[in-house]
This record gives sequence, C-alpha cells and structure tokens, in this order.
Amino acid sequence: MADLRPRRSLLFMPGTNPRAMEKARQLDADGLIFDLEDSVAPDGKEQARTAIASALQQGGYGKRELVLRVNGAGTSWHRDDLVFAASLPIDAVLLPKVGSSADVQATEAVLDGADAPANLALWCMMETPSGFLHAEAIASSSSRLAALVMGTEDLAKDLRARPRPDRVPFATALGLGLLAARAYGLAALDSVYRDFNDDAGFAAECQQGRDLGFDGKTLIHPRQIATANAAFAPSAEELAEAGAVVATFDAAIAAGKGVATLNGKMIEKLHADTARRLLGLAAAIARDVAP
Repeated sequence: MADLRPRRSLLFMPGTNPRAMEKARQLDADGLIFDLEDSVAPDGKEQARTAIASALQQGGYGKRELVLRVNGAGTSWHRDDLVFAASLPIDAVLLPKVGSSADVQATEAVLDGADAPANLALWCMMETPSGFLHAEAIASSSSRLAALVMGTEDLAKDLRARPRPDRVPFATALGLGLLAARAYGLAALDSVYRDFNDDAGFAAECQQGRDLGFDGKTLIHPRQIATANAAFAPSAEELAEAGAVVATFDAAIAAGKGVATLNGKMIEKLHADTARRLLGLAAAIARDVAP
C-alpha cells in the first residue's frame, strides 16, 4: 500500500522565529516546515539557518514530519541552503517555485554532492504557470520526490487572477498538480489559506481540498491545525462504512464471488481498496499523531 503517513496539517514557521519553533514542539500538526524563503528577509538568511539548526539539534519534535523550505534556484542562497539541509535531521527539503524537471534534478545533484542521506526526500512547490504546465515531468523527475505542494498565492499573481472563495481561477492548476501527484505515487498538499482569522472560510477550503483528493493542507498559523486535522481525517461514519465494505467484499470473495452488495450498492475490488486505504489512514493517524 502507498505511503500512509498522515499529512493533514503542515505548518510553516519562519526560520527567524525561535519562539515559534519552540512552541511547535507542543502543537498537533502532522508536520512542520522550517522556512528560509519568503518569510525571511534577505539580511536574515544566515540568522535563520543558525536558529533552525539550533532548534533541530535540541529535538523534541516527536513523530512530526520535519521539512526545510530552501530559497529557490537562481538566488544567491540556494546552493548553501541545500548543503545546509543535507546536514540536518529532517525528512524532506521543500523546493519553491519549481518550473521544470531540470530544477529538481539540479537540486538532487547538489544534495547528492553534499552527501545528503538517501532517505532525505524532495518536495516541490507548484506555484507558477510553468510548474503546473510541466507537472507530470516534475512528478517523475527524481526518486527522492515525495510530495507536490500547491501554492496559489504566487500563482494568483502570475495568472492575474481574482481570487474567489470557490477557487475557480485555480481549478485547472490544482487538478493538474493533483493528477501528477497521484500518477506517480506522491503526496499532494493543498495551498495555504492566508486569512487565519477566517475560521469558516478556512474550514470550507479544507473541505473542498479533501473532496478534491488532497492529503492535507499547508498552514500559516497554529489556530488552523485542528480544523485541518479534522477535515483530512476519516470521520467515524466513513470508517464504519469502510469496515462494512471490506467485510462484505471479503465475504463475497470467500464465497467465490467477484462483487458484493451493501445497502443496495454494488461493491467491487476498487471500492474495497478505497475502504482499506481509509482504514489504513486512520490507523496511521493513531500511530503517528504528534503527542
């Protein structure tokens, strides 16, 4: 079965904010993204690296997935960020503004040259028109690749789009990103919601992201964690139905039948596979959720 590591909530934290990195040890986020890019001013990059290294050396982050967002290719900090990342006790490097498979392969070459661990994953931010147009090539570009992260803030600027609650301007891009991720077995993470005081709007966007098929959402504020965790986790009703589907289908197979019926609906292998994944995700959340 594909990787079922819970990624319902991934919280961005500025690398220049030691207090945020300290508090994150007590948060219920599935993952933490230590940021060297947009949230750090040009004259704060070195300070951010030092603060992040100190926080990670202290540890205490439990089972949370730890990710470092580096500065993008073409910046003066990019290569040094990657060499820095290769030495850290983290799970993944998040590469911003990926526009082609060449961006990923160049990053991989630097990580390999810096003796990065073989299990250090690459995540790609999909946030430019070029990136989404090359989504399939990006998704298949490296054996290190583990996730595609949508970034609609930068995309809105490039598209000159007028953001709407239903995200219609981004429908094509989100669909392309999700298709590429699923085609190559990658995690797919939805974009941030900028207004962290708009609880209702955030909840609605989480629900939309879950309905589309995303695994979770990137976040900019701790108050968003609980809503994201609830939205991207199977509900009690879903788990009860999944259990019934699996039991019914297995009984049919044991009886020499290829299909089954439950509550007036036909059940085939594909439905049983979907139900098993849902049950597996619930088990993974119970196992891996941050203490």
